Amino acid sequence: MEPRSPSWRRRLAGGTALLLVLLLAGGGVLWLRGRPQRPLAAEGPGAGRPPAVAAADAAAEAERRLAERTWRLRVSTHPPGASLSIRAAGGATRRARTPFRGTLRGGDLELTVARAGYDRLVQRVRLDRHRSMELWLDPAGLLHHKLGELRSGSNPKQVAFSPDGRELWVSLLGGRGVEVFDARTMRRRRAIRLGKHGAVEVLFTRDGRSVYASQMETASVWEIDRRSLRVRRRLATKGTWSKVMALSPDERTLYVANWVSSDVSEITLKTGRVRRLLKTVRTPRGLWPTPDGRRLYVAGFQDGELQRIELASGRTKLLLRTGGALRHLVGDQQGRRLYADDMATNQAFVVDLASERVRKLSATDHLPNTIDLTPDGRVLYVSNRGRNGANYYLPGPEWGSVLAIDAASGKVLDAMVGGNQTTGLDVSADGRLLAFSDFLDNRIHLYQVPPFQQLAAGGGGRGAAHRAELAKR
Repeated sequence: MEPRSPSWRRRLAGGTALLLVLLLAGGGVLWLRGRPQRPLAAEGPGAGRPPAVAAADAAAEAERRLAERTWRLRVSTHPPGASLSIRAAGGATRRARTPFRGTLRGGDLELTVARAGYDRLVQRVRLDRHRSMELWLDPAGLLHHKLGELRSGSNPKQVAFSPDGRELWVSLLGGRGVEVFDARTMRRRRAIRLGKHGAVEVLFTRDGRSVYASQMETASVWEIDRRSLRVRRRLATKGTWSKVMALSPDERTLYVANWVSSDVSEITLKTGRVRRLLKTVRTPRGLWPTPDGRRLYVAGFQDGELQRIELASGRTKLLLRTGGALRHLVGDQQGRRLYADDMATNQAFVVDLASERVRKLSATDHLPNTIDLTPDGRVLYVSNRGRNGANYYLPGPEWGSVLAIDAASGKVLDAMVGGNQTTGLDVSADGRLLAFSDFLDNRIHLYQVPPFQQLAAGGGGRGAAHRAELAKR
């Protein structure tokens, strides 16, 4: 037999090695198939624990890491000089006076602010970044809580929350249109110019997509797209000195009160044209259409008259004549009661719409202006300008005010002191916020509205105490 070549021996060795690998692999598979399989071990800090326990552990770890860091905290109060107690979640407490600036470990803090003559204020804050807080102390006994102030343009005549409560629109009688503020941050988003003049009133559609602003000098209404904050069109009223607006229940018609021509423009919004001019009592201002769309109530400023107009026929009926100056109207959502205020007699009235009987609801402070109802119809808010100065554009001897009045009994539930000529006023659609303006101070106040049960049980709040603070010293 001839000797084998080296290449043959190499091929034999390679084949033997390959056979051995295959046998081992097959045996390993058979060995694994014959053994019970175990689940793979989970990895990570929450491995093998119930989700709730793992989540709690993760939260505790996050808190521990937060507490390892320090953050700057600034606290200012109105008025300043209040005692400040800062309590950490672990119970450690730091005491100081306002204004306060300091560095603290992160985590949940409880701030307690106190000052003689004011209600104690407790605020909770999570210190997970540098923070600056501006807090308002309420005079002792006040049931509403002040959230802040914002500065506006010249002569804020009216304020209006958007239906979703996210924005606050302000009409500037002495400016060039309207301003839009973020209701949460109180920062101005945009100023919308309406030609060369200011605006009197602002009105939203129910869906909040369209906004109407009235303008006296041009006898017109500006329609604004809320999303883009741009003017869509200008609607001529064909009246003179146009002021207050109201939408029909189906929002197809816009009513506009014309102060000098003593009529109401009925505008078809689809075409933007005046359908007719309804003659009214002298110097019409407040307007309120009934929920069924059949009637329109008009407040006459010249003689303190309340007029009802049948919209189908145009027939009118006079329900009240005080000889004063009826200014504003607001009705409840059910169409059962209508409220009016008289700027000359310092009174608020209520009308039972089923019988159209009118009665005095309550006395007000001097020169009541704007009125509004909470969504449940239980509280009537009234802004009061205070006694006039030498003329309308000069501060008078009194501060303005806002009264919260029980809409059924007429009892004053609480009162807030404002600035020079408190004028514009609005309650948010959810009933949680109240805004009002100081016409001569270019300032807007924002308050948190307490539940009705708290107001009713509050012993009148500052309804009596505030009177001593109205006269300027």
